[in-house]
Amino acid sequence: MNHASAPRTDSGAHEEPVYRADFAMGEHSALHLRRILRLYLAWWGMADLADAAELVLTELIANVVQHVPGRRCQTFVFRLPGGEGVRVEVADDCPQLPRIAESATLDERGRGLLLVDALADKWGVEARRDGGGKAVWFECLTAAGPVAAEPVTPTAPPVPRP
Repeated sequence: MNHASAPRTDSGAHEEPVYRADFAMGEHSALHLRRILRLYLAWWGMADLADAAELVLTELIANVVQHVPGRRCQTFVFRLPGGEGVRVEVADDCPQLPRIAESATLDERGRGLLLVDALADKWGVEARRDGGGKAVWFECLTAAGPVAAEPVTPTAPPVPRP
């Protein structure tokens, strides 16, 4: 299931992502989600965040493909209050928490969360509200401060980095 909506015009107390998707990840899922994220960032005047945000999203989707049975997840995109940046969440039903792996210099795997940590301004993991699984999230912030554009979509409060 995919659902896209325009940013809310009121400042309601309910969190509402601008984009959400719920499906099993496949070979091309990261590509499609990157395109969607890039379109929203361009629409919000935050195209300068696209490269970093797309790479971090790709790493989170790769973790789902590699570690989540059934590869099913939900992806949410939020515009931060005041246009300060974007928050992306990837949630799944797997209770196993991601961790930064100790990798040897020549290992081909195990560096995904190191990339997330290097490219995202903030990131973390939190238990899902429904009690099953987790949500891994990241935020990329604009360098110039808030962007004056469309109305703001509320977001979840930040959680400290692991």
